[in-house]
Amino acid sequence: MGERKAMRVRASEASTGDLGGQSKPGVAPGKTRSLVLPPYQTVALVLQGGGALGAYQAGVYEGLHEAGIVPNWITGISIGAINTAIIAGNAPEHRVAKLKTFWDTVCQPAYGLPLPAAVENVFFESAAPVRAAFTTMQALSALVDGQKGFFVPRMPPPLPFVPGTPATASWYDTAPLKATLENLCDFDRINSGETRVSVAAVNVATGNFAYFDTQHTKLRAEHFIASGSLPPGFAATEIDGEYYWDGGLMSNTPLSEVVQASPRRDTLAFQVDLWSARGPVPTNLTDVQGRMKDIQYSSRTRLVTDTMQHAQRFRHVLREVLERVAPEHRNDPWCKLAEEMASSHRYNVFQLIYSDKEFDGNYKDYQFGASAMQEHWHCGLRDIRDSLAQPGWLDMPENDAGFVTHDIHRDRR
Repeated sequence: MGERKAMRVRASEASTGDLGGQSKPGVAPGKTRSLVLPPYQTVALVLQGGGALGAYQAGVYEGLHEAGIVPNWITGISIGAINTAIIAGNAPEHRVAKLKTFWDTVCQPAYGLPLPAAVENVFFESAAPVRAAFTTMQALSALVDGQKGFFVPRMPPPLPFVPGTPATASWYDTAPLKATLENLCDFDRINSGETRVSVAAVNVATGNFAYFDTQHTKLRAEHFIASGSLPPGFAATEIDGEYYWDGGLMSNTPLSEVVQASPRRDTLAFQVDLWSARGPVPTNLTDVQGRMKDIQYSSRTRLVTDTMQHAQRFRHVLREVLERVAPEHRNDPWCKLAEEMASSHRYNVFQLIYSDKEFDGNYKDYQFGASAMQEHWHCGLRDIRDSLAQPGWLDMPENDAGFVTHDIHRDRR
C-alpha cells in the first residue's frame, strides 16, 4: 500500500529514485522548502497540444519549479512535446530560462523586426475592438510570414495536384524548429534516464498511434517535431523510414499512458490542457470555428479522468476483496487472475485547463503575439499557484478508488 504519512522533502535528499535511475521526484536541486509531498513514486507532467497556447504550459512549469516540484516523467503531444523537449533537455535550474528563450524567439515574425514591446502593449491593452483587430493581424502575420525559429512558408508554395515528397507536402517548412531545438536542448540529457520522456505521433501510413519513450527509444529532435507535425500546415516527419503526423490527430493528451503504465506506481500527475471542452454556444461562423477546435482537441479530459477513476476504483476494490480471501483459496485460478488485475496504488491528477480570454479568437492556436504569449504564461503560473495553495490537494488519495482529480476552474464555480 505504500507509506501513507506525508513527508517533508528537502533538496539535500535529492538522489536516485526507484524508477530505473531516474531522479527522485518532488525535489528541486539546491532548494530547501516547506512544501510537503507524500511519497509519490511518479510525479508526471502531461502536456497537451495547442500551438501558441503552449505558453500556458510554460507558466505552469514555472510554478512547479518555484514550488520545488521536479517531475520524473514528462510527456507531451504537439506543442506539449516541444515544451517537453526544452524542459527535459536542460538542468532544472535552467529550464524556465530556456522556456522563456524559446517563447520569446517564436513569438517574433520569421522575417522583419517585431514591434517594440511598448507599442505592442498599447495595442494589446486597448479597447476590445482595437485589440481584436491587432491580434487578428498577428495571426495573419503567422500565416503569411511564419514565426522565427519555428516555421516559414515554403517558397514557392506547393501546388495541390503536383506530386512531391511526404517531406514537402505542406504549406510551411519546420527546419527552423529543428535548429532551435538542437540549440536549446541537450539530447544526451533527454536520453540519460534522469527523467522519463515520452511523446506521441501518428504513423501516416498505418494510421496507428506511435508512442516514443526514452525507456525504449533514443529520442532525437525529429521525434518531438513529428509529434507537432500537424497537416497540412506542417509536413510529415520521417523517422527511421516511417512518416509521422501530429499525435493530436488521434489523441491530444497522453494522460492515459501515465495512469495505465505498468508496473503501477503511486502517481501525482499535472495534466496541462490548452483546450477547454466547456464553452459558450457560438453565435457566428467565426466563433463556430473556434468552438470546433475546442471540442476536437480538448480530448474530453474530464471524461477520460472519470473513466480512469472508475477503472482504478475497480482495481482498488478488487485488491481489498482479495485481502479477505482465505489463504487456502488464493491459488485458485480465478484468484490468481484477480491478483493480476487488482491494484492498491493511488493516483492524484491535477487538471490545469486553459480558459479562453476575451482577446482569444478562433486563431488562438497560431496567434503568436508576444503580449498574448505573456498573458497565457501568466495564466498558467497563476493557475498552478492557486492549485498548489489548496489545502489537502497534494495528499495521497484515501478514498475507495485510490484516485482523485483536482481542477481549480471547476472548484471555483
